Amino acid sequence: MRRRTLLSGVAAGATAGLLAPSGARAALPAGMPTYRYLRDALVPPLRYDPTGEFIFPCIRGVYDKISGARARFYLYYAPHEAPGGISVAYADSLDGPFTEYEANPLIDNRLPTTTVSHVSSPHVIWDAPTRQFFCYFHGENTTTRVARSRDGLSFTDETPILSTRLVPGTSETSYARVFEHSLPGRGNKYVMLFMGVKNGRRIFYGWSPNGWDGWQFSPTPLVAPEPDGVTDISAPALVKRNGTAYVAYHGSDGRMRITEVGNAFDRENHLGVFYSPAASDEGRAAAPSFGTDGGTDYMFYEAGPRLSARICIARAVAAA
Repeated sequence: MRRRTLLSGVAAGATAGLLAPSGARAALPAGMPTYRYLRDALVPPLRYDPTGEFIFPCIRGVYDKISGARARFYLYYAPHEAPGGISVAYADSLDGPFTEYEANPLIDNRLPTTTVSHVSSPHVIWDAPTRQFFCYFHGENTTTRVARSRDGLSFTDETPILSTRLVPGTSETSYARVFEHSLPGRGNKYVMLFMGVKNGRRIFYGWSPNGWDGWQFSPTPLVAPEPDGVTDISAPALVKRNGTAYVAYHGSDGRMRITEVGNAFDRENHLGVFYSPAASDEGRAAAPSFGTDGGTDYMFYEAGPRLSARICIARAVAAA
């Protein structure tokens, strides 16, 4: 049985973009930094901006993986509304700001075997055995695909790997992120965390031996919204600290939370809010992607109303 516990009072009194003040119970596990808004990652006008909004940042260091990169870091993102379009910007520091790649979008809604209304929510990993980047994205909201690239810019072989038919009872399977993490007895190297719509938006998971195929998916949610006091949760990221595993995600109230799931994904210990929107976030902070540069921790996230979101950078200011 998975453990469901809610630490009461975690979110009460949280200040914008910071932890709850002294006297409130801290939401973060030991060693998880406190993040504060630094700046927007992208400065308009942008060449590719079909809808005036961007979501789901994914920050990836490329300086130690390929030669001839545009810069040390690539930031993947996309509009959500049709037609979407998987895009990238680059910078030599996680402080930003980032320069838009002139040939965006990298992947558009005209796929090799079909045309969809939109493609969005990019998450890119480096697969060392094949020396390729894998990009996971959705389009439509019922289907998650993966594409591959040697340079992180030219992606091919867009292949469906997840759909609602593989997770019974769901009407949507999207916003997937993939991480290296072995689950006991599964023979896997990678896990996928994603949002499934089943009596509200919940966090589900799957596993694969190589990140490309052989995916299997749990029919049971990994994290539910009810212990957080919200109706929906989405855009999960895996966080490893203190010898255990956590999932960071955002809720329908605009705040980001963290839940311990354990290395075997056999727990559900809700720890509460770890980031409340700063004033500049316009009431909503979502879809965290974490990185480190020069020993400093950063968090990239989307901010603002869902259909006019921006990509923002937050930097660690203190250890918990």
